[in-house]
Amino acid sequence: MTTPPKQSDVSIKAVELKRMHLHILGICGTFMGSLALLARDLGHKVTGSDQNVYPPMSTQLENAGITLMQGYDRSHLQPHPDLVIVGNAMKRGIDAVEYMLNEGLPYISGPQFLADHVLQGKHVLGVAGTHGKTTTTTMLAWVLDQAGLNPGFLIGGVPLGFTESARLGGGQYFCVEADEYDSAFFDKRSKFVHYHPKTAILNNLEFDHADIFDDLAAIQKQFHHLVRTIPSEGRIIAPITESNIDEVLEMGCWTPVVRTSLEANDKAEVYAELISADGSHFKVLQHGQVQGEVKWTMTGQHSVANALATIAAAEHVGVSIAQSCEALSNFGGVKRRMELLDTVNGIEVYDDFAHHPTAIETTLDGAHKRLSGRKLWAVIEPRSNTMRMGSHKDGLAHSARLADEVIWYQPEGLDWDLQPVIDAAPNKAVVARSLEEIIQTVVNEAGEGDAVVIMSNGGFGGLHQKLIAALKAK
Repeated sequence: MTTPPKQSDVSIKAVELKRMHLHILGICGTFMGSLALLARDLGHKVTGSDQNVYPPMSTQLENAGITLMQGYDRSHLQPHPDLVIVGNAMKRGIDAVEYMLNEGLPYISGPQFLADHVLQGKHVLGVAGTHGKTTTTTMLAWVLDQAGLNPGFLIGGVPLGFTESARLGGGQYFCVEADEYDSAFFDKRSKFVHYHPKTAILNNLEFDHADIFDDLAAIQKQFHHLVRTIPSEGRIIAPITESNIDEVLEMGCWTPVVRTSLEANDKAEVYAELISADGSHFKVLQHGQVQGEVKWTMTGQHSVANALATIAAAEHVGVSIAQSCEALSNFGGVKRRMELLDTVNGIEVYDDFAHHPTAIETTLDGAHKRLSGRKLWAVIEPRSNTMRMGSHKDGLAHSARLADEVIWYQPEGLDWDLQPVIDAAPNKAVVARSLEEIIQTVVNEAGEGDAVVIMSNGGFGGLHQKLIAALKAK
């Protein structure tokens, strides 16, 4: 006797036969916003709701003609869409979620929708790691695009080299930012296990996302689930310095691994030779032979590491190292990754998406080397879930040590006091409890030649433009 399909399966397969009205809950998240663009390009009508609607994603979606709704009200699902795509920020108890379940509306997670409707039949190049996923995915898409491969891509940010953060592409390759965060309230697997990449970059691995992972071992387990999906004819790219990734691979690996390094090393197939200490100029060697040279606007050893991973991944799909180096020399970067917003009275104001002590440290290291003695300010909001829980508080003072002056923002709702970070700081550091206090300090004390790096993974209450306006009004 044949088992009848579940009602939910029947519903989803039925709506797949026609162009759908998709409603995305949590549409302004970097992943979901990019997914919305792909769904639109597939011909679907796309609408979405979010609690936090702010640029650059909200601007990109509005420019794409996608209707945005504030909050998560059940009225947003009336009349009923054909399918609801549920972001991983959604929880039981949210009005729209409860309405969706009670009404029996067909629903799916974002990663599953991507896998089912976009990635099928593609050679997927996935970029995973605690840091650098967005930038490296953008680099990889850029290199493949410059090589004429017309890749599709989904990037968890707004790239400067492309007009949008996602596109379907016209070839067989698709570059995706492969996040280890969970998929949805009903699917607690990491997003990246849905993607089945043939080429996988494992950039680095540290403890993060304390709201869903108990410890590093829990994250390593998810990374190993990813490794188990990569075919034996595929390729894994990993740096030689990441012992946490080594432990993942030791759990079992059936795929060739290409190692990268920031310096000559017998175990590394692809490595760099720095010409400029700030990482803005370097040679790329393979098996000891110079294959190309990169001279670009990016800085920091982390940027060089991202470039090496990109080069090794691109070579797997037929792009030579020399071609990749030429493309990277014209790479424009990503919004909110040391993005220069304005220069006012000789004071440079940058935006950076730092969300972890290592990200803060590596960004400030690159900025410090590039500034060559000029004064460096760091204005930091500990906004990520892991930061807000205090999981990384012991490393924060050290992470910002290369800035000449640090302003830590203590927002309402932060569950721990930043004063111990100030007390442990080896440099000048203060706590500010309002945006006005931050602006007043910088306007009164910053001078010509200084650089101010604003670091947050959120909108920071519009601080960037408020500060620029205040500096212009001085």
